[in-house]
Amino acid sequence: MPLSIITGDLTQVRADALVNAANTWLSEGGGVCGALFQKAGREQMRAACQQIGRCEVGQAVITLAFDLPARYVIHAVGPMYQDGRQGEEAQLESAYRSALSLAGKHGLRSVAFPLISSGIYGYPKQEALAVAVRGIRAFLDAQEDELDVTLVLFNQADAQLDPALRRRLSELIEGAQLDEARRLHRMAETRRNARYLRILAAEETLDSRGFELEAPDVMPAMLPDPGSGLDALIGRMDEGFSTSLLKLIDKKGLTDAQVYKKANLDRKHFSKIRSNPHYAPGKLTVLALIIALELRRDEAEDLLSRAGFALSPSHKTDIIVGHFIDQRVYDIDTINTALFAFDQALLGAKV
Repeated sequence: MPLSIITGDLTQVRADALVNAANTWLSEGGGVCGALFQKAGREQMRAACQQIGRCEVGQAVITLAFDLPARYVIHAVGPMYQDGRQGEEAQLESAYRSALSLAGKHGLRSVAFPLISSGIYGYPKQEALAVAVRGIRAFLDAQEDELDVTLVLFNQADAQLDPALRRRLSELIEGAQLDEARRLHRMAETRRNARYLRILAAEETLDSRGFELEAPDVMPAMLPDPGSGLDALIGRMDEGFSTSLLKLIDKKGLTDAQVYKKANLDRKHFSKIRSNPHYAPGKLTVLALIIALELRRDEAEDLLSRAGFALSPSHKTDIIVGHFIDQRVYDIDTINTALFAFDQALLGAKV
């Protein structure tokens, strides 16, 4: 039951239902609402909405999608933001919950939302996103049926992080990139020095008659020991990723459903991992499962290694996920919101 966050044009998203940020009279408005009416066909969408008549704040109704790339449009009415103390949060969460309930009643498998109330209704974007994610996740966690949900934001700036968190992650990323640049510079210097030493060594091995003698081993310390750590490595790799994962799940006392929901994975994907001892997951999937299992950094590194990966000290995704692991923050949606804000792929999500 993955929750995805993307940027783009909601009217272009293919899903069973697209959600309209509607007004109580279900009339054509501006922004997302106007775009959906236009793409669906104004006259037919107006007629369908007029037949329903009205929808209260926090509620949702459903119509056909007509010319949109979906089966239905769910019209959800969010609150106008006043000061945050007039019940706006509960009303906004109710709008998402009502829309999702309608999707479930109609047997839909995928729904795409805009960020309801964050446009002309004035709901602060950071708070609107937090309410949306929290409300959607609470609904999905309570369901047994599969439902893929996509939040379609207008642009990257809509995913506004807490300023202190954004500043900290930016510092970590910039510091790691600087360290990586220094490391590459040192490697280049080492290689240049090694070439120079080899040239000198080769010249010194020529005797006065011009015959080349055996060149000395210039940098023996740089040559790997073929047997070094090989037995240990083989022993550690004997237990594959799937076997290690299932042992960790049992050790944590978790059910499969708890794990794949916390990892933002769908049931079908997780079933492949469980049923195939040789399954080769992608790195984002492994990271999602690490978050679901609430592993420490050393445990995370071990599970990653069994799938053939490692936490990179310079890759943005790894830096961000590593930060949350170190802080013992294991909320997949908090982490994915941060990844989205830094233009990185999300954990577990279908995007």
